[in-house]
Amino acid sequence: MRITPGKLAGMKDVSDGRGVIAAAAMDQRGSLKKALAKERGGDVTDQMMGEFKSAVTEVLTPHASAILLDPEWGLGASKRRSRNAGLLLAYEQSGYDNTRPGRIPDLLPDWSVRRLKEAGANCVKVLIYYTPFDARPINEEKHAFVERIGDECRANDIPFFLEFVGYDAQGGDEKSLEFAAKKPDIVAGSMAEFTKERYGVDVMKVEVPVNMKFVEGARTFGGQKAYTPEEAQAHFRKAASVATKPFIYLSAGVSNAEFTESLELAAEAGVAFAGVLCGRATWKDGIPVYAKQGVAEFKKWLQSEGVRNIQNVNERLKAAKPWYACYGVSAVEALAV
Repeated sequence: MRITPGKLAGMKDVSDGRGVIAAAAMDQRGSLKKALAKERGGDVTDQMMGEFKSAVTEVLTPHASAILLDPEWGLGASKRRSRNAGLLLAYEQSGYDNTRPGRIPDLLPDWSVRRLKEAGANCVKVLIYYTPFDARPINEEKHAFVERIGDECRANDIPFFLEFVGYDAQGGDEKSLEFAAKKPDIVAGSMAEFTKERYGVDVMKVEVPVNMKFVEGARTFGGQKAYTPEEAQAHFRKAASVATKPFIYLSAGVSNAEFTESLELAAEAGVAFAGVLCGRATWKDGIPVYAKQGVAEFKKWLQSEGVRNIQNVNERLKAAKPWYACYGVSAVEALAV
């Protein structure tokens, strides 16, 4: 399996000097707006959304190989990133269709892969909610959706990052012990599906296959056990074993302590993950600072706590493996400037 020149260039742009993806994520839209509004006790303007994203981008990208932003509020922020940081742009609409079952995704109506590339994207990212255990018609619709995006990225010769987030098809609580027991099979099954060549996915952005709050003996253990440490490591290995494409971990809104502990567990399991795309685990605790004290104080918070958070993640990336091995690309080809 070889990689085309445009996709190779895009992958270089978002990787560090080892071929590891150490990317920050700041493409949150609906969830960020709600969180800011809650802390402010009032409306959040477009100007505020852009200002928040710009502050995160400016302060954190000197410590990242890339930043993931959205074209709705993030294009201005993209100009504030450090010179070492590549750019991924999100293509999907925030949230999903809640008028029918299955959490059906949609794309931003006035954007295309061509337009994202023209706006400066080195790579394109799409998020879908997915479980292998939903009804066949729902999953077939999502499979066709991803195939179309894969073909669009092939036509424009730009890397396609697919993020899939699991859920309970029966409507259960995804933070529960019951869902924690299902999560390893949901993650492994999703990875097995979207690693197939037909989808044209270049990098899978995946969830950690366990909920660390339910790993017995973990520092972030919440008191109810779904897995022993040995079982948790086995789940990491099982999910990784199906991947024929590089995969990176997403932080899924958990705390910095929980995410870094999950990366430690992945390393102990010997999993060949290619990096991270980490958002809220680095900056979400600064939301009240911005909402109540303004951008200047938020930048100060980012320069101390935010940088400390991203450095905690980067420290755990010493165990990550280069993405290029999956593509038959040598280190010289992958890392040449």
